[in-house]
Amino acid sequence: MKKLLDGYVENIHFDEAWLPHAAFHPFYGSYHAMGKKRKRPKEAMVYSTQSIHKLLAGISQASHVLVQDSQTVKLDKHLFNEAYLMHTSTSPQYSIIASCDVAAAMMEPPGGTALVEESILEALDFRRAMRKVDDEYGQDWWFKVWGPDQIVEEGIGRADKWILKGEAAKAKAGVNWHGFGKMATDFNMLDPIKATIVTPGLDLSGKFAKQGIPASIVTKFLAEHGVVVEKTGLYSFFIMFTIGITKGRWNSMLTALQQFKDDYAKNQPMWRVLPEFVQKYPRYEKMGLADLCQHVHALYAKYDIARLTTEMYLSDLTPAMKPSDAYAHIALRKTERVEIDHLQGRITVGLVTPYPPGIPLLIPGEVFNKKIVDYLKFAREFNALCPGFETDIHGLVEEEGEDGKTRYYADCVRN
Repeated sequence: MKKLLDGYVENIHFDEAWLPHAAFHPFYGSYHAMGKKRKRPKEAMVYSTQSIHKLLAGISQASHVLVQDSQTVKLDKHLFNEAYLMHTSTSPQYSIIASCDVAAAMMEPPGGTALVEESILEALDFRRAMRKVDDEYGQDWWFKVWGPDQIVEEGIGRADKWILKGEAAKAKAGVNWHGFGKMATDFNMLDPIKATIVTPGLDLSGKFAKQGIPASIVTKFLAEHGVVVEKTGLYSFFIMFTIGITKGRWNSMLTALQQFKDDYAKNQPMWRVLPEFVQKYPRYEKMGLADLCQHVHALYAKYDIARLTTEMYLSDLTPAMKPSDAYAHIALRKTERVEIDHLQGRITVGLVTPYPPGIPLLIPGEVFNKKIVDYLKFAREFNALCPGFETDIHGLVEEEGEDGKTRYYADCVRN
């Protein structure tokens, strides 16, 4: 990446929020922004921002900005500092600064290398355990961990199995496990410490099965069994094996998944398997766990949510003004709160980010099109039919009317 862009752009920014550990273990090779024995670009400056509170030993909000000079261009420290200070407080949080120093010091070799290796080993032990359960249950086990078809029987093995191959490599057995199709070969790598568990109901082509188990129900079940996951999608959820993780902690999740399977098979009543959730949403009290899974799955299939989401992100997005100009309307009090049914053709003043997948759909200055409005209408209907499993969309404003119904709005540039 650096070699391809060197000379074409002045600055290359790597968002390594979830990858601050990669530079401290040879397993990750060159699949990160900068390293000791790697050649600097000739002209382009390289920046890397890292959220060390996510994967190193940093406290909340502790982050690093790394800068690598090119062979011909050096960082103007004064101007960089001025730009940085525009976004920080004159009363710094010293515990965060100390946390940054501690996190950096902890990664000094050989200790840092050992810590990263422990994380990789724990992740692989978990993946091996999941495959063992899969072998024992056979067709009766639903939960799969996304990753290479083959992993080493012990230890951490080599990184080449985790590198994503492109379309040209399809003919070779076991290399197209990711299912992404057309993509650049050897450009991407799956970090083994980040494990995505896939639930049944939706295949890689976006086709819904007759029965399914939405991930949101599984993660609510896990939470009531003391296991909190990192992210939840439609039919997958995400866990991480961070620095200093307790050895074997994943056993609790494996046990809970097996318990979920047993409760699903018996269609145990919701008041028994998810008492805290049912207390908040009593409408589900008399439903069985399998019944609830099918209820939510049927709604996903009815609205074809996978296709709807894909088409929404692939739709033509029209910029009507600069993001900074649109965002400035907030400070100037020149915004208008517009209900979903009247959003088509309007210009947003803020980010619109559906979760999942948690990727901004619109930025300030872009226009709401029909496909986006259709998705927002789906979200409104789904939220009314399945309280407790709401589609979360940052940028939408919820307001309850006098009739008790929740209405959804977005803030737009005033006409």
